[in-house]
Amino acid sequence: MRDAARVDSIERSAMRFESGSVEQTQDWARSMARRACAGDVVLLVGDLGAGKTHFTQGFASGLGIEDAVTSPTFNLVCEYRGGLLPLYHFDLYRLDCAEQLDDIDYYGITEGDGVSLVEWGDKFAEAAPDDYLLLDFTVRPDGVREIEATPFGPRAEALIGCAAR
Repeated sequence: MRDAARVDSIERSAMRFESGSVEQTQDWARSMARRACAGDVVLLVGDLGAGKTHFTQGFASGLGIEDAVTSPTFNLVCEYRGGLLPLYHFDLYRLDCAEQLDDIDYYGITEGDGVSLVEWGDKFAEAAPDDYLLLDFTVRPDGVREIEATPFGPRAEALIGCAAR
């Protein structure tokens, strides 16, 4: 699925960002979070250790959430409140089929009152809303993270438009 997303991203004029540190990844996410609106969905894809959770930590900080953000691997979804908007942090890695998304109210949550960041979001690409941002994280041999940002709709474009400045 990631290969298909990458081919589509080339056709959609993806933007590429580089991060040389955890702090740089978090700063970029913080700037993006300041433009977030209820119902925004960001799919986070990439190998383990590529920076998806660090991005989420920065995003939460940008929303004003003070709770410690960790990977939701064993919970499937973690909810964080106390900021400008609720933040829902999904991890779809352990799900076997798209039907299991109903068990965690994936559609209700992603269409709801907060922002959804979805790790392994490409696993069930058919479940993505019409407007979402795809962030594809890779780690180069020199340790620098590359983040390819591909918007699918005007809200997604607004999110990266702010971060790109």
